[in-house]
Amino acid sequence: MNIDKSIAIVTGANRGLGRQFAAQLLERGASKVYAAARRPETVDLPGVEAIRLDVTDQDQVDAVARRVGEADIVVNNAGFSSFARLVDGDMDDIRQEIEVNYFGALHMVRAFAPIMRKRGHGGFLNVSSVMAWLGYEHSNSYGASKAANWAMSNGLREELAGTGIQISSLFLGSTDTDMMAGIDVPKNRPEELVATALDQFENGVNEILADDAAIALKAGLSEDRGRFTASSYPEHVA
Repeated sequence: MNIDKSIAIVTGANRGLGRQFAAQLLERGASKVYAAARRPETVDLPGVEAIRLDVTDQDQVDAVARRVGEADIVVNNAGFSSFARLVDGDMDDIRQEIEVNYFGALHMVRAFAPIMRKRGHGGFLNVSSVMAWLGYEHSNSYGASKAANWAMSNGLREELAGTGIQISSLFLGSTDTDMMAGIDVPKNRPEELVATALDQFENGVNEILADDAAIALKAGLSEDRGRFTASSYPEHVA
């Protein structure tokens, strides 16, 4: 996937990974970067066009697609985590995680894939998480939503095979963003992680393992699921 002279849209681009994606896409020569956020006034990155977008609203997503038109790259970065547990977490929080992390990304695909298909090229970079692959003491509803995102990407590769559309999933462990601000664990630097992600995206990698946690956990997927928990990988996952 060639970034130079591309048109890109990044969801959740007002902070954290999203802001880094927008900035580095510009640095790599994208001709236009739309920085999408529910509150576009919070986008403070020079050179991008801030655009209002709630990914949970398909009508709003469709309107943005009509405004943007021929996007070459869609980075599905918008995410939500409530740290809810499956057994006793608030169901509204759990539903919101699914709405943003799975349905939100799918809304973007359904809006932009037909445009890309007509042009015969394009790419989606769907931000998942190592939480898609393991159990934890909390946050398992978030993990379930990211597992759905992973499965979505796998299915999209089959449905869009032969259209010239690239589908890449990004997997990462704890990263220094607002979402993880209150947790005292070792964290990735967002700028380094995004640089790795875009390098691999440009090289056409389907499943981007951006850090040691992602590499270790992906390698362990064949293990007995009764043992496949965060405590099995304490050196990688906090």
